[in-house]
Amino acid sequence: MKKTRFTIDHKSPVPLHAQVEQLFREMIDLHDLPDKTLFPNEAKLAQELGTSRNTVRQALNKLVIEGLLIRKKGVGTFVADRSVATRINNWLSFSQEMAAKGIRIRNFALDIEWVEADKVISGFFNIKPGKKVLKLERLRGSENHPFVFFVSYFHPRIGLTGNEDFSRPLYDILEKDHSVVVKLSKEEISACAADEAIAEKLWIKPGDPILQRKRFVFDPGGRAVEYNLGFYRADSFIYTIESEREF
Repeated sequence: MKKTRFTIDHKSPVPLHAQVEQLFREMIDLHDLPDKTLFPNEAKLAQELGTSRNTVRQALNKLVIEGLLIRKKGVGTFVADRSVATRINNWLSFSQEMAAKGIRIRNFALDIEWVEADKVISGFFNIKPGKKVLKLERLRGSENHPFVFFVSYFHPRIGLTGNEDFSRPLYDILEKDHSVVVKLSKEEISACAADEAIAEKLWIKPGDPILQRKRFVFDPGGRAVEYNLGFYRADSFIYTIESEREF
């Protein structure tokens, strides 16, 4: 296994904290540091790298925010379990988000059908109940097991046919093939117990905890594009929210 070289370049124009952050990130990604490994303290890391403790702390704080590290008061900083994590302040399609994290996604199932819009879907799209809309179901996960089941409905205005290559990132398909740009995502997140149908898809037991996310997607004109439901295994998914105070 390739090992990360534990050094930084003090002559580089790249800020030291950014170099230290990248160094730690590579050590985690390359599994130089297994899950739950306790990091050396900041003073020792600063000494070995020839930087200030503040530089090391700044790098560690960034990785803690991203969920790669966990800080426990009075104990230290640990490498987090490698569960899949997503962040609320940087909206991407699922494929784009996982690709950015270097996570290989396996598609376990993909089903497409035209269905009649029920009261909820017709209300969201502002169309007549019973009008046909495209429904896309995707079961996705790691090589080992599925961890998310998506159900998406699309406004008929978009022009999707159902013959698209949905192995591609969804929003690439909308933009490149149908000239539909998505701009705004509104979400509702809740914890619930898996029913029998969802449990069977996610390879868990009925009653096991899952994360349910409703995503409402709009174009730049505020028109509804997609109504999406996502059901995530609680043991394989972390949802991270980052907020920044404005002065």
